[in-house]
Amino acid sequence: MKFPGPLTIRVTCALKLTGRMMVSRIFPLLLGILVNTTILRGQQLVDATAADKQTLQLLLQRIDQLEARVKQLEAAKQAAPLSLPSAPAQTSAPPASEAELQADNAVPERMDSSKTLLRMRGFGDITLHGDSQRHDTTAFSLGQLNLFITSDISEKFKFLSEIVFEGGPDNIFGETRGENNAFGVDVERMVLQYSHSDYFRLAVGRYHTAIGYYNTAYHHSTWFQTTTGRPFLFQFEDRGGILPVHTVGASASGLIPSGHLGLHYVAEVGNGRASRSPITDEPVQNVVDDQNHKAFNLALFARPDAVRGLQVGFSAYRDLLAPANLPRIGESIFAAHAVLVRSKFEWLNEVLVVRHAPSGTPRVFNTPGFYTQVSKQFGSYRPYFRYQYVNAPSTEPIFPDVGLRQGPSFGLRYDASETVAVKLQYDYTALRGQPAVNALALQVGFTF
Repeated sequence: MKFPGPLTIRVTCALKLTGRMMVSRIFPLLLGILVNTTILRGQQLVDATAADKQTLQLLLQRIDQLEARVKQLEAAKQAAPLSLPSAPAQTSAPPASEAELQADNAVPERMDSSKTLLRMRGFGDITLHGDSQRHDTTAFSLGQLNLFITSDISEKFKFLSEIVFEGGPDNIFGETRGENNAFGVDVERMVLQYSHSDYFRLAVGRYHTAIGYYNTAYHHSTWFQTTTGRPFLFQFEDRGGILPVHTVGASASGLIPSGHLGLHYVAEVGNGRASRSPITDEPVQNVVDDQNHKAFNLALFARPDAVRGLQVGFSAYRDLLAPANLPRIGESIFAAHAVLVRSKFEWLNEVLVVRHAPSGTPRVFNTPGFYTQVSKQFGSYRPYFRYQYVNAPSTEPIFPDVGLRQGPSFGLRYDASETVAVKLQYDYTALRGQPAVNALALQVGFTF
């Protein structure tokens, strides 16, 4: 039996020692790699989970933003009124939300015919009034019940109408016609409007003629007006007014490229007023014109950016009247206005002249008139003042009973809520050849 030599024992020991050392060194290394790999995978899973949560949170925020945007667009679409050929009364520039809405609607969308497109607003007023004129009585009076109806027929076409229920007699140029307590129904406005762009809009139907400012800024509702009623110059035809307030025809309007000057135009053609007699049952020719000649009206106005709420403009109206038993009469109406309208302050100024020139005679009849109105709001209260003047010649061939009318009005409007307004107004009117008239009115106007 052989025993290993010293060299063999040393080699064997060295190998054993080396194997043990390798195992002792490699095992921690493998264990470290395994642990690091496990930690790395865990970190990746944690990072992936955190990324998924962050992505989910961003998606939820985006959904909330889109839902809020949809609600905002729906609310703006329901609240936006249908624009008329002339400018709105109370604003001088479109709000940012309207510009965003127009941008979103740049790509036309097919409208869902199953949804209701019709929208309706209502307005009304009740007045307690009395005056010092002979044979007049103090009474409660139901004013106009106005149903304002609009519809977005398509992206380009819109429709509006004002259906008015009104009691009391008609008053045509000083003559009262009809029963005092009878109610009638009138379609005061019926307009189909096509909007090609901001530079061209076309409206057809029955609308308020763009003579001056007041006639297109305030329509058939005392709710929007500061005072209890319209200035005498812009009184409705069936209430003794001297202007062709309504027209049945076509009206084009839009912006004129003018930078910060803000120029607008209105061009109208229509039937004009009835002229078979100085007194007629219906001054507005809704169905049949009494002649082939048509009335024309052109208006220009500016809304400069430099002065918020300022509007300055003029208009020129031309018609040819054919009253019974009289020669034809050329009618020209020239009007100019300068108004400053802000949320808590208004200053309205208008002047016009009605010119009648009978054919075959050198004589011309001029009826000048103006009014100025100023008001300032203090909280829920708005005191106001108005002075108006009209001077028609006594031999005027179309409205000989108007004569001279002038005088101040003082009043106070109190907004009891967002939908109810109470007005108290005193009027003093001096007349030619008649005693002056003192009148007092208490009115409640409302919207629903």
